[in-house]
Amino acid sequence: MKKNILFLLVICIVASCATKTKKPEQRSKLLKGFSTYYNTLFNAKDALNSEFTNRDKGHKDNFYAPYISILTFEEQPLGSDLGQSAAFAENSMKMGEVVNRPSGRGNSGIPGMPNIPGQGNNNSGKQEGDQGPAKGATTLEIAEAKALKAINKYSVTRNGEEKNKQIFDAYIILAQSRIYQNKPLEALDALNYVFTHMKDDKRVPLARIYQGVAYDKIKDYHRAHETFAKLKGEDINKSYGKLLSIYYSESLLDAGKKEEAAKELDVAYELNSDRKLKSRIAYLRGQVLENLGQVDKARESYTNAYKYANDFEFEVKSQIAIAKTFNGKGDYNGAKNYLEGISKKGTYASRKNEFYYALGLMANKAGKKDEAQQFFRKSLFEKVSDPQIRGLAYYEIGKSYLEKNDYIGAGAYYDSALVVMTYEPSKILLKDQSAYIKKISKNYYLIKKNDSILSLAKMNDAQRTDFFSKHIAKLKIKEEKEELERKRAERNKGFDTGDYNANSIFANSANSFEDFGVTTKGFYFSNTGTVSKGSSSFKQVWGERALSDNWRYSKKMASIEDMKNEALGVTSAPNPRRFEPAFYIEQIPTDQGKLSQLKKDRDTASLGLGMMYQNYFTNTPLATKTLYDLVEVKPEEKVMLQALYEIFAMNYEKTPQAADRAKQILLTDYPYTSYAEFARNPKNNSFVKSTADVENEYKKAYALYESEKFGESKQVIDETLQKFPKDALVPKLYLLNAFNAGKSSGKEVMILQLEQIALNYSKTQEGVRAKEMLNYLKSDLGFQATDNKGNAIPQQPGVPVQPNNQNQQLNNNNSPMMNNKQATDLQMIDPTQQQPNSSNNQQQKLKKLNNSNAPAKPQ
Repeated sequence: MKKNILFLLVICIVASCATKTKKPEQRSKLLKGFSTYYNTLFNAKDALNSEFTNRDKGHKDNFYAPYISILTFEEQPLGSDLGQSAAFAENSMKMGEVVNRPSGRGNSGIPGMPNIPGQGNNNSGKQEGDQGPAKGATTLEIAEAKALKAINKYSVTRNGEEKNKQIFDAYIILAQSRIYQNKPLEALDALNYVFTHMKDDKRVPLARIYQGVAYDKIKDYHRAHETFAKLKGEDINKSYGKLLSIYYSESLLDAGKKEEAAKELDVAYELNSDRKLKSRIAYLRGQVLENLGQVDKARESYTNAYKYANDFEFEVKSQIAIAKTFNGKGDYNGAKNYLEGISKKGTYASRKNEFYYALGLMANKAGKKDEAQQFFRKSLFEKVSDPQIRGLAYYEIGKSYLEKNDYIGAGAYYDSALVVMTYEPSKILLKDQSAYIKKISKNYYLIKKNDSILSLAKMNDAQRTDFFSKHIAKLKIKEEKEELERKRAERNKGFDTGDYNANSIFANSANSFEDFGVTTKGFYFSNTGTVSKGSSSFKQVWGERALSDNWRYSKKMASIEDMKNEALGVTSAPNPRRFEPAFYIEQIPTDQGKLSQLKKDRDTASLGLGMMYQNYFTNTPLATKTLYDLVEVKPEEKVMLQALYEIFAMNYEKTPQAADRAKQILLTDYPYTSYAEFARNPKNNSFVKSTADVENEYKKAYALYESEKFGESKQVIDETLQKFPKDALVPKLYLLNAFNAGKSSGKEVMILQLEQIALNYSKTQEGVRAKEMLNYLKSDLGFQATDNKGNAIPQQPGVPVQPNNQNQQLNNNNSPMMNNKQATDLQMIDPTQQQPNSSNNQQQKLKKLNNSNAPAKPQ
């Protein structure tokens, strides 16, 4: 017996020594799998699970971003600025269930892996080294280090194939932790080992899913979608299919493929059964459909989100989304009664301000504008549960003022919205709108003020007296009402004179500053209830007061009406003569110069107002109306031309009937301006290939030009342009027409046409030639009178040589503005001829221009 025991002991010692000397490739895969899980890999899994738990607890959805995330351990996608977003998926997706127990039976019993998105652009890493995580490392760094340690210590590779099945889990944990650390390239590097050494493992589709996620994070959407689409065509594990549908839909959204994303979200909604996950998928699908303009389907999806929601915040926001997508055709009263009813029940009462906001949105969709405004104002009086909702309520009220052209009121409410809003993209947009409104407001009230003054200046004395008598009557009624309100407040609360000496009734009273509203002594501002009650009492007695020195004697805080009066130049400070009509009549200017300046300022402001309507709010109808109103009052020529040009430019493509009147005025009253030339030939960049018919017409027009039949050449060109407005030869035809104009109508008309060619066809060869010709025609080079043989005629004393920028004709023989002698004796200097008093540089420049800018001969 003893011999047998000794023999077995020797065998164990020998076997133990032999195991220590074996290479990793020769180790037992069964023992290695056991050691892998119960040593390092368990710690890696635990670290990753801890990260998921922390992210889930700290998650807060941003319902104001374009889209929410489906899984709440993700980072908030697509434009969010509120930090982390994320949520645990179904139990089968939790990292805690990714690794079960070590086994030599391949991948049996291994459920699906969780969604770990990330983003970054780090270089791929290595898997060498056996060092643990550095001191002070993050949870994800610990998970990564432990996974690497498990791989380096327990990997068993034979003939290029990984034999330890637990190493697959180690590489998945490694890929996930790297994606979460915004190192997707390194995650791809880790996954490549799986595809190379574990390609026959049944869990490879899971690695492919994370490969697609990594591609998505480096914005290689083509490879990501290619990977996901290929997996969808395979027969994969059901839990993998759930994960795939979520990732694929979010990746499609990242790439801007909304229609495809909506279809994939339908698949995800059907595959996933967890209530929380199902609710989030439905909400995201509603956001996508709403963005696509499919409001009815979006509302149905939001309803499903509310149906499955197991979170109070999610329930409230789903109800608001349902109200937001109300189409105005359904049962408004039923929906209204429902929302008003639930806003009074239990915990929903704490979110009453949000429900009132939702009711306002519904009323707007139902066309009940006044009722909507009442709901938005009710929302402002309730306790704030979401600052962003409070800001949106302010915004909706301000928008109603804007629709009525009450820019002072709109600006005031927009400023209030900016103070409380929390979603930064909304604040940026609103900040821009608020700035635009202030600019519009300045012009709008300048126009009203100057119109009022100019109207009063046109009245006779009797009309002025009658006008101001009515104004004084209204002023008296207003002041009497304010006085009654002040006396009523004094009777109710007493009048605090500000005297706090020992004999004052306010000194040491129960309601003194130190202990107002409380029975115990203490610092006044340490009790919020005391401060609230004191503030309310102060407003009842004194009203709204600006924070300034001598506040008792200062005027109340400016109301919207006060701001309007200030913008219109109406002073609110009482004047002893304010009840005398003469007081106002004396202030009306009578000097014609001042009145002209008022008219000029008013017209300039009106021009700016029309342009701002178009540029800031793309309100073309209002901009057009404003500018046509300006045209009616006959402003100075510069303003008139600009107004007509703006009307034509903003309307000629989409609403040509609105642009036609402006075009006719330009062509009739201002035919020789660049604005009229633009009206004749609006900018057109969409040309097709040249046709044989157009080429023939161009040859015909050029032959007529060379034969000095400029009118006939122009007629051929005009007819060709009318028939073929998008032909590739259009710029060349216009350039030839400019030369026709120069020969027949003079330099000024030619310059106008060349300017238009340079503007409209700047990137073509003809546009470049037009610019060169303009530089020459607008230069200071002079003209020299010559006889019929080209000999220079001496300049008469006291008569300067006309410079090139004067109204000189290109061919004076055809000029109706010159007599026969001038037509015979004067012509433009031939740039190729050597002229006296001209430098060599000038002559070289002129010769180059003449050769390059002449009409191109047809090939």
